[in-house]
Amino acid sequence: MNPAKTNLLLETLTAACTRQFMFNPRRVAAGMRYVGTEGHGAKLIHVFRDSHTHSQIELKSTLAMLREQVASATTKGHWTDAEKARYRHTDTQIDAEIAEKRAALEYTQQSALYLDHREQLLRHCKGWPTYAPGAPTARDVARGLIASLSATQDARLAAFAERMHTDDTEELAHLLLAPCHLEIEAHAKSAAEVLK
Repeated sequence: MNPAKTNLLLETLTAACTRQFMFNPRRVAAGMRYVGTEGHGAKLIHVFRDSHTHSQIELKSTLAMLREQVASATTKGHWTDAEKARYRHTDTQIDAEIAEKRAALEYTQQSALYLDHREQLLRHCKGWPTYAPGAPTARDVARGLIASLSATQDARLAAFAERMHTDDTEELAHLLLAPCHLEIEAHAKSAAEVLK
């Protein structure tokens, strides 16, 4: 589907979610990604998915429906009360969340934990010059690194976890890889400028 049509559908979804669920339009516009269509004719629906939680919303004409799913032993919950509350945040709350994420990223970029393992992490990121296909993914490397440092009670990891207010391996791996993505984007932009 062309970008203009996708943008029009996202605008329709944003208006429907604001009207029906009292979601903040800014959050819907930033968080939802177009997945595609399901059904045919009068039963055609457009499906959107949250870029982080993967919770889905169906859009039929100008009506939206949340694809709610209760968490179980084998499945993750979608459209939990906490997620709905996050979509209802005010602009002030969203700005505070963005500022907090920016501060966390800046801290990570300067942290001893990231600086000491930067090259090791980047080597496993697609788009980095020293990336070798077939090697473990950057996420797997970050998980393994955190597990091994945790086992040895590494002071750099302890300081990082304390500053980020989490001991969750998945969350720490995500936070540790965030600067890598920025470096890859900057490298790609720099390479594109050289080719001009």
